[in-house]
Amino acid sequence: MKIAIFPGSFDPFTIGHESILRRAIPMFDKIIVMIGFNANKKSFFSLEKRLKWINQVFKHDEKVEVRVHEGLTVDFCKEVGARYILRGLRTSADFEYERAIAQVNKKMHPEIETVFLLTLPEHTPINATIIRDIVFHGGDASMFLPKGLDMSEFKSE
Repeated sequence: MKIAIFPGSFDPFTIGHESILRRAIPMFDKIIVMIGFNANKKSFFSLEKRLKWINQVFKHDEKVEVRVHEGLTVDFCKEVGARYILRGLRTSADFEYERAIAQVNKKMHPEIETVFLLTLPEHTPINATIIRDIVFHGGDASMFLPKGLDMSEFKSE
């Protein structure tokens, strides 16, 4: 099986994340959305909400599974038998950062490949930090979030 891990904090999961994942689904037999968890880092939205939202968006897609992991992504890959890490790129700055991580991962585990997908042009300016700021200040972020989410739950904690 071709299994890919799509790692991130997804705090929150945006239409940019959704687009990358939907476009990658035909390439793999299974994609595990790995919500990275760091006990030392305060998240804006609870882990439970993020799990619920992503599962809600992909409830009809058998190829998508959502899991939580604390630790290195490559260790999670080994744990679940994944040979691919899926990453989205918005900008050249994203590329430089992601390239460095991918090269270190490759050195640590040569059998794991990182696959990059470019965001759609209309999603380039969307990032979770900006969305969190909109929500924090009481703005309407719904146009940047996947359709079908219960927006009444989309408030800061």
